[in-house]
Amino acid sequence: MKPLLAAPLLLATASLSHAALVDVTVTVTNLAETNGIAFAPTRVGFGNGTFDAFNINEAPSVAIESIAEGGTGSDWFPAFALAEPNAVTGTVVNGGPAIPSGNAGVGNGLSSTATATFRVDTDLNGRFFTFANMVIPSNDLFLGNDNAIELLDANGMLLLTSIVQTGAQIWDANSEVANTDNAAFVVGGTNANRIEEGGVVEFDFSELAAFQGVATPAGYNLDQSGLTAASEIFRLDFTVTPVPEPSTSLLAFFGVAALLKRRR
Repeated sequence: MKPLLAAPLLLATASLSHAALVDVTVTVTNLAETNGIAFAPTRVGFGNGTFDAFNINEAPSVAIESIAEGGTGSDWFPAFALAEPNAVTGTVVNGGPAIPSGNAGVGNGLSSTATATFRVDTDLNGRFFTFANMVIPSNDLFLGNDNAIELLDANGMLLLTSIVQTGAQIWDANSEVANTDNAAFVVGGTNANRIEEGGVVEFDFSELAAFQGVATPAGYNLDQSGLTAASEIFRLDFTVTPVPEPSTSLLAFFGVAALLKRRR
């Protein structure tokens, strides 16, 4: 009779150990030097990897323009939802832009880090991760992944715990001409004004030189002179907490209880 009991117990244990439903905590950190670049709130999504907001050497989509030119995600989120209706999307933000740690809290109330938690079901196409944010001050510079990153395995375990971005990984959407009068995160700038550029997306942070010394709303003047291709500027950290599945646990419990009752 023991084999009859063993099989359901194994099934119950397997059900209880299944970790497809998880809470993923994302922490973003500005690694730039004091008085360096900042980052607009980071837009993130967990999905099946279908959504593709941009491609290198191609004209920017409307979705990525909303990130690169204004940092808003106003077109990025709808495009993500259209491509992947089951995706989990949201924003990692803590009071405003993520500014260099050396400038954080100096009368501006801003922080260099931000954290948010998202409930992800890997069985519902939630294993791949996508992010994007605007590099500021600028007209159309941004960070983001061209192709979706496989972050979780089928059981909700992390395949990587952090993503680090360097100066060489700053994208230029080339959708708007660099002009401090029309840029975001510049005192006196009017971000709503723009001059069409009509270029293609490429890696290029050289445009930041045009913003050297400009006053920012965070209370410091930009100094990007120390920024190089190898400079670490931004990091995303991930932690995962399994979420118990009450219905599965109850089914397993009652299944074993019923079997034990029959054996009496």
